[in-house]
Amino acid sequence: MNSTLPNAEFLDEIRSCTLCTDLPLGAKPIVQFHPSAKCLIAGQAPGRITHAQGRPFDDPSGNRLRAWLGIDQEIFYDPQKIAIVPMGFCYPGTGKGGDLPPRPECAAKWRKPILATLENIELTLLIGRYALDWHLPAQKKTSVTEIVRNWQEYWPTVLPLPHPSPRNNRWLQKNPWFEAEIVPELQARVRLLLKG
Repeated sequence: MNSTLPNAEFLDEIRSCTLCTDLPLGAKPIVQFHPSAKCLIAGQAPGRITHAQGRPFDDPSGNRLRAWLGIDQEIFYDPQKIAIVPMGFCYPGTGKGGDLPPRPECAAKWRKPILATLENIELTLLIGRYALDWHLPAQKKTSVTEIVRNWQEYWPTVLPLPHPSPRNNRWLQKNPWFEAEIVPELQARVRLLLKG
């Protein structure tokens, strides 16, 4: 492990972070990782429900994401299998069209040190615009739809995904190829990585 801190101490440090003092519901960093994890989920930021529950993707978006992955909650919430490191760790608040963007302070302070500890990641799932922009900076001017449509350019180590939010139901209806072509490949890859 590259971190100078043991994993438990590092997690405690992250979870006690108060870098952002003006969050609507206060600071409550929600993150899950362990050096042995093989799959990394890079999402946006916790929503209001997730903030209340205290677990990443413990909401309708998480239900859809777990269905896409073909795994249950027990596997999903096992940090030794699945790392969940969003672009922002705390609920950022709500704007006109939904939740506000992830706060940039988290990525600047925490992402590189966390990712340095994740030496066994074999599949990184990039969920939504902010994760795509951070992990695939050359694609910033490309639409999420086009990046997801060209998923094989990044496969099998990286998979760009639309956000699994119910707000994206219309996108999924307009792009049936996603669930028909990509989800089965994702499920097979996850089964292979997590078996044993």
